[in-house]
Amino acid sequence: MIIKKPDDIKTSEITDPDLYASRRTFMRTLAAGSVALATTPLIGIDEVEASDKIPKVHKSIYTLKEALTEKKFIYGHNNFYEFGTAKGDPVKYAKNLKTRPWTVRVEGEIKKAVSYDFDDLIRMHRLEERIYRLRCVEAWSMVIPWVGIPLRDIIKRLQPTSRAKYVEFTTLYDPKQMPGQRPGIFGGSLPWPYVEALRLDEAMHPLTILAVGIYGEFMPPQNGAPIRLVVPWKYGFKSIKSIVKIRFTSTQPRTTWNQAAPREYGFYANVNPDVAHPRWSQARERRIASGSWYEALLRAKRKTLPFNGYAGQVAHLYTRMDLKKFF
Repeated sequence: MIIKKPDDIKTSEITDPDLYASRRTFMRTLAAGSVALATTPLIGIDEVEASDKIPKVHKSIYTLKEALTEKKFIYGHNNFYEFGTAKGDPVKYAKNLKTRPWTVRVEGEIKKAVSYDFDDLIRMHRLEERIYRLRCVEAWSMVIPWVGIPLRDIIKRLQPTSRAKYVEFTTLYDPKQMPGQRPGIFGGSLPWPYVEALRLDEAMHPLTILAVGIYGEFMPPQNGAPIRLVVPWKYGFKSIKSIVKIRFTSTQPRTTWNQAAPREYGFYANVNPDVAHPRWSQARERRIASGSWYEALLRAKRKTLPFNGYAGQVAHLYTRMDLKKFF
């Protein structure tokens, strides 16, 4: 199956260098795929602890001519199962997550294994603000101003060996801080710690970043502090949070959701409107931008674009693949 670039995708929508845009659950997706409205109001933005501003952030060429999603949605509507399965659990239970000191261990098929202190890591690399779409598996999407490090810059420094074909990421495992990892708590039945992975060429793509902030501020705990992956052409569950280990491998790693529900979550997780999730269609979506949860629910649905609108940049990575088989 060949994914063609839709006529309504313009390069200028993604690479306009001049454009720079300076807590509780409101919906759930039912098992049958319909959307039900949660009655709990959103937590006000004044209840979210303010993060420090990030200095020396560069303007990136990667941006969008779309309205940004408001902080109250970004901070209050999350999937972070280490803190619970409800969308409002992360903001409630992650606020005491200790994110300093924080060490990221890098090992596997590289010239030399190394451990980075988080603050040293960001001092060593250029930080950019990039405005990306993030697509949920359900029928919602957001437009988020991430601040991050191009992953390829870190990989080049690490000098992978010729055997390196994949990059595996692992989340912190700490049931004392993360109640969702405790047996029997919040449906904590996933195989912990959380693991995700990319092919090396996907990891090296210039769109892929390790994000450290949102809206020019350091990442709040519920969004994956202090460092998380962002791959804008894939579904959000691929963007692993609170990373403590990066490992280069010669074989495809076993990833968490692919192990837990292989019929529903493939290794690649590319946004493909032609491949339906077993419990809902992925052909259309609602964009969360601004307003209330009620206005978001009423907002007209739009067509889901192949590769989340980034087909012009990434489709060549998959031209010889059957994207219904390798979903």
